[in-house]
Amino acid sequence: MSSEEKGVEMDDKGSISGTGSGGTDSTAISIVQRGNLKTLEQTLRKQWRLGQNIVLSWSADERGLLVIMVPHYFLGNYCADENQDNEGFIRELISGRRRRDRDDMFAISKRLEVAPIFIKLSSPLSEEPAVLDAVEQMICRYGVSYVDSRAVLLFDIVEFSLFTPFEQASQLNSLSYSFNSAYNKLASMGIDIEFARTTTGDGYYVWNKRLGPEANRDLFYFMLLVGADNAVARAASRGNTVPQIRTAYHVGGHYELYQAAGVNPSVFSYIVGDVTIELARMLDMAVSEQILVGEFDTTIADGSLGSQRVPSPAFVSACNRGLEALSGLQLSSKNLNSIRCQLSEYQDDESVRRPRRFLITDKHGLSRHAYNLQVALDLEGKPLKLGLEEGRLSDAMRAEAAEPPPSTGEAPAGSAATAEELFDDLAQLLGKRRQGSIVED
Repeated sequence: MSSEEKGVEMDDKGSISGTGSGGTDSTAISIVQRGNLKTLEQTLRKQWRLGQNIVLSWSADERGLLVIMVPHYFLGNYCADENQDNEGFIRELISGRRRRDRDDMFAISKRLEVAPIFIKLSSPLSEEPAVLDAVEQMICRYGVSYVDSRAVLLFDIVEFSLFTPFEQASQLNSLSYSFNSAYNKLASMGIDIEFARTTTGDGYYVWNKRLGPEANRDLFYFMLLVGADNAVARAASRGNTVPQIRTAYHVGGHYELYQAAGVNPSVFSYIVGDVTIELARMLDMAVSEQILVGEFDTTIADGSLGSQRVPSPAFVSACNRGLEALSGLQLSSKNLNSIRCQLSEYQDDESVRRPRRFLITDKHGLSRHAYNLQVALDLEGKPLKLGLEEGRLSDAMRAEAAEPPPSTGEAPAGSAATAEELFDDLAQLLGKRRQGSIVED
């Protein structure tokens, strides 16, 4: 496993090789159990067949393991029947830990009409947490997982395709450095974020491999520090070596999988699902330097009140209250005196300030709501702003509203339109209809 994985590490051939970042020492696992894990990995890899099959669940047996394995196309075909809520069943099956008791395994096998596969081990599998964690990691690596709710970021480099290959490489490296810098700064404050990322070509999806309210909050802090580091680097850079970015934060569900890398599954996971789709469509309509927060409900830990579900404006407010913990960090050799964030607001008829909510419609005609985030930092008395302030936000909205309607194809009075002009006007009309929009809701 990679250094981003928790528990026992294994190389791409399945050999146990050291300690994972979760702190599990592989030497705590007995030689007998290490042999069991090696046998299990070798058998799973053989049955995996270069990605042709995937594992859904497993159960311990006194002589080894039972696993349910299906062809990779099975889930799509099985979930096509919406009347039986097969997709909901599969999502529950591949969420969280994959271990099932024996009765559940055979009930699952009966519903899927797939016989379990028996994997014989030299001795019974131990119930030690380190051993069970290692098995779960292997099962996930050879399967597909579903996460119902997780915060994910999307960093998108503006006009990336217009730069030279060298400039593109420099900008991606610069953004990667901002990730590492933000990680180190949070770690120095005792906030250990276990971030992972997937490239989009002109940016990155980033998520915290840990789950829960604290993990979502920490990823929000991570986003703010990445934006701050990028802004400071841009101010000090020359040429096009540091990217201009637009950013979005959202919470939702997704699938996680490991693609085939040669004859073994990759050690890095990929995510795809509702949350990544929503992020991409949100940012497609965003402008340079904008930070968008999606509309979602999530859980926060609120002191004496315990955990409670709140909408995204309340989540941002809760994160803002905790930003004082980041005071004292250094950005560009300057102390961070303070940092605060808020959503853009308006004043209603009763003089109450409320978050401005925007309706984003993409080129497919699909809509979702989002909020504009504004961030203010104080670096030893020097202010630093992130996101779109009210003036720039209003200008962007006015530009959207003032966009002229598409041509009707009518020629000026006294002249006849040529066929070429009519085709051009039709192309513009179709293009406008395929373009999205962002308007205040």
